[in-house]
Amino acid sequence: MSGAGARLPEVPPPGERFNLAAHLLDANAGRPAKLAFVDDVGALTYGALTDAVQRLATAFGVLGLRREQRVLLFMLDTTDWPVAFLGAQYAGLVPVPVNTLVTADDLAYLLEHSRAQAVVVSGALAPTLAAAMVKADHEVGHVIVARPVAPLHPGERALDALLAANPPRPAAVATGADEPAFWLYSSGSTGRPKGAVHTHANPYWTAELYGKRILGLTEHDVCFSAAKLFFAYGLGNALTFPMSVGATTVLMPERPTPEATIARWLGATEPQRAHGAIPTVFYGAPTGFAGLLAHPALPPRDRVRLRLVSSAGEALPASVGERFRDHFGVDIVDGIGSTEMLHIFLSNRPDAVRYGTTGWPVPGYEIELRGDDGQPVPDGEPGDLYIHGPSAALMYWGNRARTRETFQGGWTKAGDKYVRNPDGTYTYGGRSDDMLKVSGVYVSPFEVEATLTLHPAVLEAAVIGVPDADGLTKTKAFVVLRPDAATTEAELKAFVKDRLAPYKYPRQIEFVPDLPKTATGKIQRYKLREREATRP
Repeated sequence: MSGAGARLPEVPPPGERFNLAAHLLDANAGRPAKLAFVDDVGALTYGALTDAVQRLATAFGVLGLRREQRVLLFMLDTTDWPVAFLGAQYAGLVPVPVNTLVTADDLAYLLEHSRAQAVVVSGALAPTLAAAMVKADHEVGHVIVARPVAPLHPGERALDALLAANPPRPAAVATGADEPAFWLYSSGSTGRPKGAVHTHANPYWTAELYGKRILGLTEHDVCFSAAKLFFAYGLGNALTFPMSVGATTVLMPERPTPEATIARWLGATEPQRAHGAIPTVFYGAPTGFAGLLAHPALPPRDRVRLRLVSSAGEALPASVGERFRDHFGVDIVDGIGSTEMLHIFLSNRPDAVRYGTTGWPVPGYEIELRGDDGQPVPDGEPGDLYIHGPSAALMYWGNRARTRETFQGGWTKAGDKYVRNPDGTYTYGGRSDDMLKVSGVYVSPFEVEATLTLHPAVLEAAVIGVPDADGLTKTKAFVVLRPDAATTEAELKAFVKDRLAPYKYPRQIEFVPDLPKTATGKIQRYKLREREATRP
């Protein structure tokens, strides 16, 4: 069944010649003194950001880097990150942000796959890069270190020194709207990461269609994202969306633990206090929200300034959204996006939240649910999610088979199962390869998980299918309890039976201290399946 919203709103398309970095900087040329980014140790105004971006673009040219060559960004979320990302694009280069949690082996693969001619690395991450460069079958021409924490090795250059030594480049390279602007790697939860190639125009569309028209961001907002900038979700949240309206962004280099997140909400860092940068907009993920709500130091609503809260990464359990709203008086706006589509294309609205659903199609995107035969399914039946919209990636670099499988004639296959409801909202059913068929009927792991988390003792849950003695698939739940909470397997089974169809309740329940997850907080059910398959 197709969803409404395909017709593009009245948004002027970018011109044929379009450079994303120049577009974002030009949008803020009239507010040079306005605070753009603040991190734990300093801040950048829009004027200072423009100067740094243009100086780095000049430096890239002096180093001999040429148009369309890749620059890998292995960087923590600090004010240096937007300088490196936009500086590369301003020079006509293609930045490739990568996950800062990868191992040296995985980073070596990313260096080889991207064939990056330069790397910009945070000083704290330089040892991992050095180990990866030894392993990689690829020679990196230039290593630029942001905020070195140790003496530079021969051939390395400090970012600050490069900026000081080069004048601003007066104009950006005249790239095209459909030219490659950056790569984003998938999480690689089921194999090697895939490099999705995005254009200069793609972030323009996500900012216009979602950041402005759905979230309603303004220049008065202070944005803070738990998702890091190297993720598609974080890139929109903390860079392209706020810059498109002249807002301020709080950046945090450390992990988004509940303690660290609450500290930024309250403006606890010295630069935040100096600039009055207290977040009004927060972007998180369901796992993070559950952890926050369970934290003993959760502040009362009158101590925070949040006016808008967004969630993505995995479907938000209704109980989490309702408890957050009851505590803070602000709804969580849940949506779904993907690396391939760059940001959110299906979402609730700040003024229309339907907990337990992912909301409605974002205007400008069309949604279709298809069955195993490739045909649209009727409302109420699960189908594979397909998206048609202007921000789709061009391809996976160097992977024709997966490109053809995912990008199908203007439609992008998401790999998620959904059901369309009578009111036009969509309900998440899990990843396509996570769906279970029990007694001949599809069972959504997420539906069972969401029901389990309604129990007051349950913090998180993950559900997979396991074969019984007869080889038939039955559901098994892995449950993480809240601190100091207790329950039994029998109690939880009865709890689910009272709320779902009898065949959906988990036949087995195992209590575990934590669940395997990707860096974005998505539950890796395949690891639980692997664990079960290796048990005697």
